Amino acid sequence: MPDPVPNPLFAPGLRALRRDRAAAIGPELVLLDRAFDDCLDRLLDIERGFDRALLIGSPSPAWPRRMARLCRSVETFDPGRRFATAAGGVSGEEDHHDFGQARFDLVIAIGTLDTVNDLPLALRKIRQSLRSDAPLLGAMAGGDSLASLRAAMIEADRATGAIAARTHPRIDPASLAALLTAAGFAMPVVDVDRVRLRYSKLAGLVRDLRAMAATNILVDRAPGRGRDWARLAAAAFAATGDNGRIEERIDIVHFIAWAPQALKT
Repeated sequence: MPDPVPNPLFAPGLRALRRDRAAAIGPELVLLDRAFDDCLDRLLDIERGFDRALLIGSPSPAWPRRMARLCRSVETFDPGRRFATAAGGVSGEEDHHDFGQARFDLVIAIGTLDTVNDLPLALRKIRQSLRSDAPLLGAMAGGDSLASLRAAMIEADRATGAIAARTHPRIDPASLAALLTAAGFAMPVVDVDRVRLRYSKLAGLVRDLRAMAATNILVDRAPGRGRDWARLAAAAFAATGDNGRIEERIDIVHFIAWAPQALKT
């Protein structure tokens, strides 16, 4: 078993609970479907068939069925028990799970790797599970996502006390490409799909984030500060808007990389 990550950033148990809550209330799939659709489109550009595939992150039971049109068999994995069960898969933590050795000729990972405590280890495990010259495709939130929300929460913190840890660190494309290379992948390509959303109130954004299992799971997350803080955050968020509509941006970081080819003897 790998050594635990010193001072883990994320709480794995809470991560699983957040995904179970999203499954219970009904997941918000607009952005997740967009990311998954994009991965399937990119997959069509790879002129080969796929025998055995792994899907990491499956908030919709339709996703493995859609992959099955392109792959002979699909296995699923999700950090949340409810999502995993609905998709006929298993649950766990990507940096602690044994995906096997050279089992898959395709892995697609959607929306979970940005909240793994040991992302380099998770990427190595995924790479080891891939056969020679097999692709990993995926997407995660990163870049300058949720800038309006982050600014509103900082404003509320300043008005009520000290600034606290309320949002996750965001991975940028260059750092992700370097991590993929360090994990043993070849030819990593990373790009960003910038999605702009509009809300009338902060409550609408918070509701969507909960339904995407995208709220705070930091180990050292700040406690709530009550109604006054929430009111100030909502007012600061509204102040960034125009004619009652507030724009928020989500950066979906897409990536593709390849397991190295086996040396011919």
